[in-house]
Amino acid sequence: MGFLKLRDRDAIITEDNIIFRVYGYFHPPNAYICDVEYAPAAVYKSIIPRAFRARGKQVYYKFYADEGLRFVQKNYPQYTVMYELLQQRLVGVQQALVKRTRKPDEKFQHLIKKHPKDALIHALHRMFSLITARTELSERDFGVFGSLLHNFYHPNFSDLDLIVYGKEKLRELRETLEEFYREESSPLRNEFETKEAIRTKHWKFLKYSLDEYLWHQRRKTIYALFEDEKSERIIKVEFEPVKDWKEIYNEYSANTRVIRRGWIKAIARITNDSD
Repeated sequence: MGFLKLRDRDAIITEDNIIFRVYGYFHPPNAYICDVEYAPAAVYKSIIPRAFRARGKQVYYKFYADEGLRFVQKNYPQYTVMYELLQQRLVGVQQALVKRTRKPDEKFQHLIKKHPKDALIHALHRMFSLITARTELSERDFGVFGSLLHNFYHPNFSDLDLIVYGKEKLRELRETLEEFYREESSPLRNEFETKEAIRTKHWKFLKYSLDEYLWHQRRKTIYALFEDEKSERIIKVEFEPVKDWKEIYNEYSANTRVIRRGWIKAIARITNDSD
């Protein structure tokens, strides 16, 4: 296998059929920093009801919180890699251990070009048509992740988890979503427009209020609710940004190191959030 050119949210499947998500853009030589997302029932079972996934006859379970980290550390230390920048081992996959990959952009184009076979893919087509009717965006600017990427989705219950590639494409998308959100008759609205979005959320933070969280999620505009007339349900839609290939460059030298000295308390102001 030649060099694999992978970026954030691309998927790696190992010989054990464990599914990893590539995390970020810069990785050790011949390896990829990852987040472990799903494992087959043959090697892992979760007691969390919403963790269950199925791909044909094969059952998988999704990891939540730090479950994946603990799973790898205990059972699969081979799925850790040394990251010299931080001088510690992180969850990751050596290229030699990669069985195959799944690319979100390729899967999106496949879903959009084929005739929709179920209610969720019909909804994907309709929502995509709404966006492209008002923008210069095309199928090449999008990807899918999560259950859509891995064919775990349920046609009548799953959400639409999408990727938009590139800073300018994201800007255009957000401006268009804001237009939709302002229109009373629009089938798209901001998921975090009201407190209903956080009504059942279990909150553990002490210095960060639910109202602050609601405000920040609302201003991002990338979390939408799509009222799909055909399936007669409201579908959550997420547009997660990922860098275009031409935007990816490493500003750090190979000799840069982050040294852990301990915890600090600081008050800071964010002056630029464009990246």
